[in-house]
Amino acid sequence: MFTVDSISIRYEQKSIINDFSFAVKQGEIMSIIGPNGSGKSTILKAISRLIPYHKGKVMLEDMNLKSMSAKQVARKMCMLSQKNQAPSDMTVVDLVSYGRYPHKKWFEKLNHDDMEVVHWALEKTHLTAYKDRTVSSLSGGESQRAWIAMALAQRPKIMLLDEPTTYLDISHQHEVLELIRELNAEMGMTIVMVLHDLNQASRYSDNIVVVQDGEKAMCGTPNEVMTEDMIRQVYRMDAEIQYVSSEKKPRIHLLSTVR
Repeated sequence: MFTVDSISIRYEQKSIINDFSFAVKQGEIMSIIGPNGSGKSTILKAISRLIPYHKGKVMLEDMNLKSMSAKQVARKMCMLSQKNQAPSDMTVVDLVSYGRYPHKKWFEKLNHDDMEVVHWALEKTHLTAYKDRTVSSLSGGESQRAWIAMALAQRPKIMLLDEPTTYLDISHQHEVLELIRELNAEMGMTIVMVLHDLNQASRYSDNIVVVQDGEKAMCGTPNEVMTEDMIRQVYRMDAEIQYVSSEKKPRIHLLSTVR
């Protein structure tokens, strides 16, 4: 469904990402992990066309992303950045309504069908009771759900999330990731997200791609990727891996820095 084929990215003549490839199947949750500065968010920005790549290609349902219009991309794929800001007086329902504009002509107003989608997105993200609140009055977890609702209103097939748990406390991190997994399970939505927390990546992902110094270090299931050797080589940390019988996925216990 979604293929990144040997893309390379430069910034001011400096190579940031080198010959990077991976593929995401329909209905899959793929997490991108790696140390700070390894290029995780850069890859996601290139996939979403926020920044250019000078080599390689990204294929979305057999179409080259570079040949698609902005509206064509927005109807199939949405991107949520680390930091999202709305005007202080904007209500939740108004924010979510913006998700419908990729489906409208220039200056075309939202109609009844559009508002049905908006209310569906609010319901899916458990925000119906908050629809008339201003976005600025929401808690961190509620605000992140509101932005996800806006993305849902686009009715995309693929959702890209750049560190969706950043700046959230533990309970709100859990809330947002559970929502993402719920949307994936109920709607078959394909998810590609950048995560810092290794245990969150292990628990919530079908597959994981590891970035190290702008290159792909590993790609596979959590059981294949989350190994003591990978963590030592990529993160320079000693760790112990425990398998939780209820989830059958590895749980990582970081021990000490490799010297």
